[in-house]
Amino acid sequence: MATCTRSVWKVLAGCQRQLLSAGGRHPVYSSISQTAQRNPPVRTFAAARSQRKGKKEEEEEVVVKKKERPVIDEKNRHKPFGKTAWAPVDDVYVMKYYPRPVYGAAEAVDLLKKFQVLDFTPPSQPVYIDLKLDMKLEKKKKVDTFVSTVHLPHPFKTETNKILVFTQDASQAKDALEKGAAFAGGVELIQPILDDTISADFYVAVPDILSKLVPLKNKLRKKFPKTKRGSISVDVPKMLDFFKMGHQYLVESECFVRTQIAMLDMPTEHIVANMQSVLIDVCSHRPASFGPFVERAIISSQTSEALWFRSQDLLPEVQEEKKETEEDDEEEEED
Repeated sequence: MATCTRSVWKVLAGCQRQLLSAGGRHPVYSSISQTAQRNPPVRTFAAARSQRKGKKEEEEEVVVKKKERPVIDEKNRHKPFGKTAWAPVDDVYVMKYYPRPVYGAAEAVDLLKKFQVLDFTPPSQPVYIDLKLDMKLEKKKKVDTFVSTVHLPHPFKTETNKILVFTQDASQAKDALEKGAAFAGGVELIQPILDDTISADFYVAVPDILSKLVPLKNKLRKKFPKTKRGSISVDVPKMLDFFKMGHQYLVESECFVRTQIAMLDMPTEHIVANMQSVLIDVCSHRPASFGPFVERAIISSQTSEALWFRSQDLLPEVQEEKKETEEDDEEEEED
């Protein structure tokens, strides 16, 4: 009898649970779809309301994120920070455990010549330099990217540059052709340039015709005549003499100068002299009061590895001497 009573109570308890899950005290209607969700999810929490941060809090977060790493003074250390030693003892070593070697200009050129002999590559191959410039000025200003032409003391080109002269004077155009210009003329040269039937390494012009050359701005871009580059002048013969053997370079990607300076089979002294002339011209585009312009200098040949060299050996010492002499002169004048 007790066993039967227990089983009856279990059945009743199960029926009660089923009724509560289906709708509690409310009656269950047969019209409700069987596919309807009988156990709707109960949301026991709400999303926190996002609060807008003030400008001061946002600025503080930005300042925290942009914390600069502390500068480690390695002058008096027995080894560089995070490295094994200042220089490897053996000829074969893992490069990441030692600081990158930085050579003098002449020493780097001699190494390139040794690499050429060891690699059995042709001696007549171009030599390039890659400079990274510090373009920053005060108050978030930067040095504008520039295009410049320099005369190398030891030219490596065998052929002279092609020069096109824009002038409306027929006699002036004739003299330009006689003195080495590849093309000379007026407005009639605009359409052939746009059609790519004629082209030149340098484009120079007299001031009178400059307003008529506007259609060529998008076509020539960096080669369009400008006064800053010395390609606009009344003295056409002087421009021809300058651009015939001129070496042009430009700033790429906002702060990089990559240009050829010599051929590897040239004497070391000639390569270093060309390198120095390019560095002097590059640094002339930044005010001297802002210190060194070149952050990193690399030299390489067409088939060799890149070598870091000290650009300070070729330029900044001269600038420092000039500053010292100017300061001495000012002191003498005051006395």
